[in-house]
Amino acid sequence: MIATTFFFYLFSLFAIASAVLVITMKNPVHSVLFLILCFFNAAGLFVLTGAEFLAMILVVVYVGAVAVLFLFVVMMLDVDFTELRSGMLNYLPVGGVIGMILLAELVLLFSTWAAPAGDVAASVEAAQNTRALGLVLYTKYVFFFQTAGLILLVAMIGAIVLTLRHRTGIKRQDVNTQVARGPATAMEIKKVESGQGI
Repeated sequence: MIATTFFFYLFSLFAIASAVLVITMKNPVHSVLFLILCFFNAAGLFVLTGAEFLAMILVVVYVGAVAVLFLFVVMMLDVDFTELRSGMLNYLPVGGVIGMILLAELVLLFSTWAAPAGDVAASVEAAQNTRALGLVLYTKYVFFFQTAGLILLVAMIGAIVLTLRHRTGIKRQDVNTQVARGPATAMEIKKVESGQGI
């Protein structure tokens, strides 16, 4: 019990500290690295609560895919962040209002939250951890689960579009030009005099 409490406070402290460092670091690469650290500590908290499947999903999906994707996008875009931060004060009032609205919504959400009804708990009580999650996700919350997958798909397509750059001077395949190519454009006949090279 003492060890569990110690690790709970340890993981919580590191998770909160790394989350604060994510939004306060000036270098976006360092922010992504602290985000990965925050994910690892959250996975440790999931293991302490007995949700080892969620911990593994957090490490594999978020650390192995999403955070690395963020890192590659930040490094490939090569955005001038000093120029972006120059106009940050202009958007500070709007951001503050949106932040206060989100905070009020979270306070209302947690103040009116109640334990779920016994219909879901009765069906998953005897099941194992992974099976219980599958029963809940693919029955009661299937719409929200599919919507989250669609949002992730749109985010992935957006990241690909942002990093795709058409650079000049690079030869690319043009299928239409290849299909429309005829003998006149495919080869060139040169008359070479006897004893001379091309």
